Amino acid sequence: MPTDDEAKRAILRRLRRVEGQVRGIIRMVEEGKDCREVLNQVAAVRSAMERVGAHVITHHMKECLRIGSEDDLEKAVGEAVETFLRFTSSIR
Repeated sequence: MPTDDEAKRAILRRLRRVEGQVRGIIRMVEEGKDCREVLNQVAAVRSAMERVGAHVITHHMKECLRIGSEDDLEKAVGEAVETFLRFTSSIR
């Protein structure tokens, strides 16, 4: 996770926004709203979570690649690519 305060605040802001969207979806289901409306909001939450993930992985990759030696750099690049691929394969 990000150690820099601004990156952490940005991620937390995004997550709190998603949290509010999820509470809104819960309310919609409780009130018996139209399925299409609910699904539109679910899609919006999914998209927002993907953006959170992209933000986290971007930060992770930047941090991963701040390594001293070439051997460490090669290992860090491998780990960053592996993490990226795992994240992107979970999106769809």
